[in-house]
Amino acid sequence: MAEKILIMGESGTGKSTSIRNCDPAITAIINPVGKPLPFKGSKKFEALNSVTDADKICDYMKAQANAGKKIIIVDDFQYILAIPYMDRIKENGWDKWNDFGENYFKIIDICKELPDDVCVYYLSHCETLENGVTTIKLIGKLLREKITVEGLFTIVLKTGVSEGNYYFFTQNSGKDTVKSPLGMFDTFSIDNDLAYVDSKIRNYYEFDDAKTDAEMTKLDQEKAGDIEKPEPRRRRSHKPAESNADFLNVPEGTDTLLELPKVFIPDDTPEVMPEPVTTPAADPEPVSDQPKRRTRKARA
Repeated sequence: MAEKILIMGESGTGKSTSIRNCDPAITAIINPVGKPLPFKGSKKFEALNSVTDADKICDYMKAQANAGKKIIIVDDFQYILAIPYMDRIKENGWDKWNDFGENYFKIIDICKELPDDVCVYYLSHCETLENGVTTIKLIGKLLREKITVEGLFTIVLKTGVSEGNYYFFTQNSGKDTVKSPLGMFDTFSIDNDLAYVDSKIRNYYEFDDAKTDAEMTKLDQEKAGDIEKPEPRRRRSHKPAESNADFLNVPEGTDTLLELPKVFIPDDTPEVMPEPVTTPAADPEPVSDQPKRRTRKARA
């Protein structure tokens, strides 16, 4: 069974460019779109262009592996879904979605039939879901709901660009599906060099043609990136005070009961306070039952 690796990233972040240092003698490329690769000397590579049919692609992969190719690259993997979708966009019904999913899955599942010393790299666009997690770009709900695509891979890398430098991120940031085996990569970011990644995988899994540990140590220093893993955001914890003394900042060893302030009382103050003297209220004036008469003023 071949080793399969997923590399995802936004357009223009260095996925196809990472092929530049691979050896054309042992590398074959599936290019569903058929566009030129973005580096000089790309025509030296054996390539299958403008094909999205899974059966034809799988036959090509098996033929190239039998011919001695050790690296097989499926570039623009998301177009294995997108191009057939556009070709059948006016077609109604659910059958076409089943065809898209089956076609896509076959190109991954073919790795079971390839030799153990072959590494297959799937380069794909990514998308950010509503929950904020960045994952591989898909079409429709079938593959995302029925199959977690990243779950089919042991190694998932993500591309990134910072200050004009292009990187592969090797560890999960908490907001993506990136992963790699324990101890395979020493740093969170590395140079976007697929040839280095391939050497690293072969050394880690002890392939027969792998570089030595000493050779990889030197390469690790050359290819290490300078972007560190972001620290996760910590939630505020509402930790209760361990005691009243801690809460009130009372020095240790003192009584934690609150003492009321002392009030000064003169010595001649009697122990029993006299009852207050109250003045009775005056009786109200009697009210007459006779109605009041209006008096007229005399005219001058």
